[in-house]
Amino acid sequence: MLFNNEFTNIKYDEPMKNHTSIKVGGKADIYMEPENIDELVKFIGRLKEKDILYYLFGNGTNVLISDEGIRGAVIKIGDKIADVRVEGNTIIAESGALFSSISKLAAEHSFAGLEFANGIPGSVGGAISMNAGAYGMEVKDVVEKAEILDNKLNLRTLSNKQMKFGYRKSIISKESYIVTKVFFNLKAGNINEIRKLMTELNQKRQAKQPIEFPSAGSVFKRPEGYYAGKLIEDAGLKGMAIGGAEISDKHCGFIINKGNATSKDIYNLIVHIQKTIYERYGVKLETEVKLIGKF
Repeated sequence: MLFNNEFTNIKYDEPMKNHTSIKVGGKADIYMEPENIDELVKFIGRLKEKDILYYLFGNGTNVLISDEGIRGAVIKIGDKIADVRVEGNTIIAESGALFSSISKLAAEHSFAGLEFANGIPGSVGGAISMNAGAYGMEVKDVVEKAEILDNKLNLRTLSNKQMKFGYRKSIISKESYIVTKVFFNLKAGNINEIRKLMTELNQKRQAKQPIEFPSAGSVFKRPEGYYAGKLIEDAGLKGMAIGGAEISDKHCGFIINKGNATSKDIYNLIVHIQKTIYERYGVKLETEVKLIGKF
């Protein structure tokens, strides 16, 4: 074994379909869940010494991993690095905490601004990195600052402005920084109104999104001046399937795994959608889902 007993929670040849929301993906050479930030830093340092590529994972949403798997290491920042506390009107959350759980905690304390996060399945770290949003609200509107590890594994604090939030991007994703802790600065609200809005947004998701099937969330970024799902539906692609992958009848911006899909099925469907939409409308659809591995 590469690391003998240096680290806890290491697995080899780990099937990544067990760790992604769309339930596909080949094996990772190395899979590790650090116990804390110190172990995370130490492990990355050892990977760099050995020239081993590594990928940071949160809750396994918004990613599509090749059937051939990952040559290198996957580091999952999950419930071992997920402490959350409230100080005044600020929620301080480690990056492995679920974004939806932060929304629920905010509601319990009558804090407004995170209602939209209640149905988002990713981790806090992932949400910050991609400036997650829904229903006209985004992470950038409620984050005060974040602690990150830079490319030299130095711990730094970035203000909201320094994170350079944009549509589904930030300096964190651009520079491949690692989020360790996030400070959400929230405003006092009416708990009944907060819960009512959360209920309304959940009902919208249940009615319009295929949450009953495995998926990687919204496949494409919103093209300027258009909506990806509407373009796909208008092109007559609703319900189209390749193998076990299918364009959702509920929302054409989602590709679902009907139970036996491969990553190749999903990828081929993505490419077919992109080709069709470009040929018909001259619009290039860019994936929001991150592709990892060989396709």
